[in-house]
Amino acid sequence: MIEDKKRILIIEDEILIAEEISSTLILLGYSVEGIIMNGDRALDAIMNLSPDLILLDIHIKGSLSGIDLAHIIRKKHALPFVFLTAYSDKDTLEKAKKTMPYGYILKPFNETTIKVNLEMAFFKHSAERQRNLLTKNYIEKKYQTNLSEREYGVLEAFIMGFTYKKTADKNCISVNTVKSYQKRLYQIFEVDSKAALMQKFLNNP
Repeated sequence: MIEDKKRILIIEDEILIAEEISSTLILLGYSVEGIIMNGDRALDAIMNLSPDLILLDIHIKGSLSGIDLAHIIRKKHALPFVFLTAYSDKDTLEKAKKTMPYGYILKPFNETTIKVNLEMAFFKHSAERQRNLLTKNYIEKKYQTNLSEREYGVLEAFIMGFTYKKTADKNCISVNTVKSYQKRLYQIFEVDSKAALMQKFLNNP
């Protein structure tokens, strides 16, 4: 169960599917703030209900599609959203990717799929918020240290949950070099593991 219930808004025009999702979310410990079945009413609902996350059908009825709504949510509301759709064709996926969703659930779904996608969406959103706060200047001032651009690049990637390979690619260095910087970061921030380093910033920005 989730101690502080996260509030989920469902935007889905198939009522049976929406109700099934709602029941699943309640079983998982979430609070369902509402079911919206039309894209044109979705923006008002988002403003009035202030959900923590939105489950969003790509092909919702109305003049605004799910992808249209996703662009608006990303630009104006900074809320995490997870696409829910029966469509998995290449064109739909390409359009969906441009909105930078926090998850993508294909129908038919199951409880595990919803659970994992929502947990990852909340984690990713939290990491993004931390990233926006944890600038190089802020970290150096708070921890009274000086980081090289490369050290900060590796630290930033770790905070975002990147793998060693992805961290290396992001910083244009080798995995072995990433691990060398990792040891240096352990010394600077007085931790002994990658998990401890990440938690230091995720829990205490």
